Amino acid sequence: MLTSINPTMKAFAVLIPALLLAFSFDPLTPFIYLVFTIAITFLFGKISFKRWLLVFSPFLLLAVSFAWMTMLHPSDTFSGGEVIFSLWSLEVTSDSFWTGISLGLRSLSFAALSLLFILTTDSTKFMLSLMQQCKLPPKLTFGILAGYRFLPTFRYELQVLKQAHRIRGVGRARGVKERLHQFRRYAIPLLANAIRKAERVALAMESKGFTGESDRTHYHEMSINKRDWVFVSVFFGMFLVSIFISYQLGILNIFGIEFEKY
Repeated sequence: MLTSINPTMKAFAVLIPALLLAFSFDPLTPFIYLVFTIAITFLFGKISFKRWLLVFSPFLLLAVSFAWMTMLHPSDTFSGGEVIFSLWSLEVTSDSFWTGISLGLRSLSFAALSLLFILTTDSTKFMLSLMQQCKLPPKLTFGILAGYRFLPTFRYELQVLKQAHRIRGVGRARGVKERLHQFRRYAIPLLANAIRKAERVALAMESKGFTGESDRTHYHEMSINKRDWVFVSVFFGMFLVSIFISYQLGILNIFGIEFEKY
């Protein structure tokens, strides 16, 4: 189901709540949204859990490091409260502890939202949607698509260059000077091939009538329907629900300002 959502609408549904989560400094709001994002990803995304976990694992380490550094070195706004424990000359207070947990959960929420978009979105459809719905210039759109398609080719050409150098007796670079020289040996042929490919693609597009004008027809029409609006509404609505729950429990914190229920 997630693959059928308009990519531009999906991008808005992911980006704007992520920006709003950056203002939340309580641990419950990002935790609720993290659980919601993961649930949506696996219920409607048809994504392998093993693949998702493999990509998500580095963000776990990053979130733990963010949380730990925030606990040890908090700002003056979040350094109050009782001392929970001390490490050498550093003291971790209750405010800094929960702020660190909140930062770690926010980082994981950003990562989960990003993976939901990346793993369920076709890059070509995304660029076509940006061109048709967001009026991105066709020259820029097709230029990005062409460059994206060239990336696997460049990887293959780099492997061919390395094998050709080994056959001719060129060993691996060891020092900094040799590495710079090796980079030059690889960069010049790759750049020359890239220029030739770009010229061929430009000639092919011109021969097929491509002028770069925005007023043009499209073979693949990208549209926005009710399902896309429902998807965006659900993501915005869930953010409001998480804020409401945190407020009801009396732990809502926006930029260090606590909102207690009276």
